[in-house]
Amino acid sequence: MSQVYSKARTTPRTRAEIKASSATLDQLVERYKVSRATVLKWKHQDGPQDLSQRPHKLHTTRLPVQEAIAVALRCLLLLPLDDLVAVVREFINPDVSRAGLDRCLRRNGVSSLRELQPLQA
Repeated sequence: MSQVYSKARTTPRTRAEIKASSATLDQLVERYKVSRATVLKWKHQDGPQDLSQRPHKLHTTRLPVQEAIAVALRCLLLLPLDDLVAVVREFINPDVSRAGLDRCLRRNGVSSLRELQPLQA
């Protein structure tokens, strides 16, 4: 069951009522004290539940092979993030961002240098 945003003017129940209603747009606006855009949105929506606002596909400036190279460099050379960013920008992809590279390392489980370093005897 989805949670309703605390400041939302409509609930799943009122959205379903809007969808099923045969009243005019102006009558629904007055009845539920919401904007015309809100009434139109829920009139044409498939269901009363909020849809995810997450993008379906994350846009990235790196190709999968470039990510694999960056991950391999991290594992082999044990470079700190800032140094890895400099190397990747210089030799692989000049458009890479520090935050994007950090997300890439986290996704591949190599974000912590401490965990990558061999145990010191």
